[in-house]
Amino acid sequence: MKKVKIIECPRDAMQGIKSHFISTEQKALYINSLLKVGFDTIDFGSFVSPKAIPQMRDTAAVLSKLDLTKTTSKLLAIIANIRGANDASKFEEIDYLGYPFSISENFQMRNTHKTISESIETLDEILNIAYKSNKKVVAYLSMGFGNPYGDPWNVEIVGEWTEKLSKMGVEILSLSDTIGSSTPKIIDYLFSNLITQYPTIEFGAHLHTTPNKWHEKVDAAFKAGCNRFDGAMKGYGGCPMAKDELTGNMPTEKLLSYFTAKKVDTNIRPMSFESAYNKALETF
Repeated sequence: MKKVKIIECPRDAMQGIKSHFISTEQKALYINSLLKVGFDTIDFGSFVSPKAIPQMRDTAAVLSKLDLTKTTSKLLAIIANIRGANDASKFEEIDYLGYPFSISENFQMRNTHKTISESIETLDEILNIAYKSNKKVVAYLSMGFGNPYGDPWNVEIVGEWTEKLSKMGVEILSLSDTIGSSTPKIIDYLFSNLITQYPTIEFGAHLHTTPNKWHEKVDAAFKAGCNRFDGAMKGYGGCPMAKDELTGNMPTEKLLSYFTAKKVDTNIRPMSFESAYNKALETF
């Protein structure tokens, strides 16, 4: 039976909420419910500037309240710089450091206040920190499927950056559809080419979508050989830079319905999923 990894992203769902602060208790309750579901990985928090993302300022406190005794899920924390990598690497419970690397100079500046060349140096240092603290880096190729800022973008540029990151030692590379602009044609082209060219890299799909486009995107990525998918329950969150408010994260329940229909093993426990889904409705 074919298997896929589902990565649940409560951090991505929460980080853009500016109207109120979700309490540390509430976050921990929600993430603890997710830990029982059977997700491969949970993108649970981020070690970034509290000024930039106030909602994530309590990530370390949330971590201290998580019950990791019975879960098979691994934890991923997003970092944007070396300080964040050092902070995150002190926690044994964290398995992955996630680093958003944009192939758009404009977006990299908006997101991490760095140029692409500075960002590459940072990533190199993060790979060292991860290696020393026995963690792995998940690099996100932001703007992987297109660029709204007028920077040059084409599939060759994505290929060139994949080559560079591969040489640096990146083993997990998630192509990110930052503003929901990906089309089945581009998704198919990139995954089917890159997966065959770089057998040592595990490629993931971090797709943002409008409610009517999710199926064609998942279908294109899966048929092109992608077996790692990021999602967030009910499609909450997504990139705050996206122009269209209907564009959100890939809804996890849609991913599961797709893979169940295809008889693909997701390792998800339906009853625990249901319970976490209800908790999501309370949390948001």
